[in-house]
Amino acid sequence: MKKPADLSVLVQLRERQRDEALTALAQARCERALAEQQLAALQGYAREAEQRWTERARAGVSPTLLATQRHFMERLQHASHVQTDVLQHLERRIAHCEAQWHQAERALATLRRLQQRRAQQWQQHLLRQEQKFNDDMALQQHRRRHAPHP
Repeated sequence: MKKPADLSVLVQLRERQRDEALTALAQARCERALAEQQLAALQGYAREAEQRWTERARAGVSPTLLATQRHFMERLQHASHVQTDVLQHLERRIAHCEAQWHQAERALATLRRLQQRRAQQWQQHLLRQEQKFNDDMALQQHRRRHAPHP
């Protein structure tokens, strides 16, 4: 049996792939957190604008001002919908990054198990060779001691 090939280069490659997948996942999660903050800010601003408008409308407003306010609120709603779409996209991206990370972890674990199994098999092979050598030496010594002397 020949010594098994060293898998350390492959292990390092898989570790790098796993680390890159984890970095991408962390980045996507950070982007999601920022997008959530932006959506919350938009929604909070829309609530405040609606409250201000309600208070101002009690005193009476012109039709032009009413149309301007409606247009403004529609634009805020549109911005909120766009931001919601961004969040949904980021959620899909996070799920994809998590899947890639888990796949990289599994591949790395498989490679490490293979490396460990090969090392164990090699050690067993060496132990068997050593045992065979010792047995042969013992047999030779036994034959020399018990061989008829001329």
